[in-house]
Amino acid sequence: MRAAAIQMTSGRDVALNLEAAGELVATAAGDGAKLIVLPENFSFLGATDAERLAAAEAPGEGPAQTFLAEQARRHAIWLVGGTIPIAVGDGRVRSRSLLLGPGGGRVAAYDKIHLFDVSVPDNEAESYRESATTEPGTEVVAVETPLGCIGMTVCYDLRFPGLFHRLGQLGMEILVLPAAFTVPTGRVHWEPLLRARAIESLCYVVASGQWGEHAGGRKTYGHSLIASPWGEILAERESGAGAVSAELDMIRLEEIRAKFPTLEHRREL
Repeated sequence: MRAAAIQMTSGRDVALNLEAAGELVATAAGDGAKLIVLPENFSFLGATDAERLAAAEAPGEGPAQTFLAEQARRHAIWLVGGTIPIAVGDGRVRSRSLLLGPGGGRVAAYDKIHLFDVSVPDNEAESYRESATTEPGTEVVAVETPLGCIGMTVCYDLRFPGLFHRLGQLGMEILVLPAAFTVPTGRVHWEPLLRARAIESLCYVVASGQWGEHAGGRKTYGHSLIASPWGEILAERESGAGAVSAELDMIRLEEIRAKFPTLEHRREL
């Protein structure tokens, strides 16, 4: 089964972002990908809290959600919709990642649990407080599909191994991680953390990133990649918008887990 990670440079214009995403999804589907993952904030990446709230969609409706359903149905693919700001009724949003099936229907939804409230080391001017506009999710999501069991996470979640331990308990075989990693942290942490998650969970990882400079001067790292259960980088796009794809060999996954049964050796401490 072929999977693809989409890399974008999203901005304030939702229509332009969706047009760009549609072209990249079509490219990946044309390359044979059956699972395609869009990056975090694929439909909107603005500079201020007010802009983010203004771009929020109601649950089940809005241009980004309609786009995902149409794309999944048009290309008969499993599509992970990066994240969309979904209004929750208290003046804030949830950063929601959606999984759509080949018929265009919603199969699962995951609300980002860990929110990015940090000052980036070595760059005093780069500071984020995601919780100012976003309510954290509370549910760990792993869903059985004909492709395998897909575990859903987003960006900053990558730093919290307890989440991945729980996803492993739920049977995760493919980890999807839409992201918008900062450049300073991405340079040193992005690949090591992704490879660690693949190795410790003995799963495939499909990680889609934002890349380049966005509204307000924010810069993201890119380096969208696909990793094997053994921690190998199967494919990577370092820079620029585009799609990167690789084969996910689920038989090999089963063989690795049988020969190297670390998941069975876990103990609750």
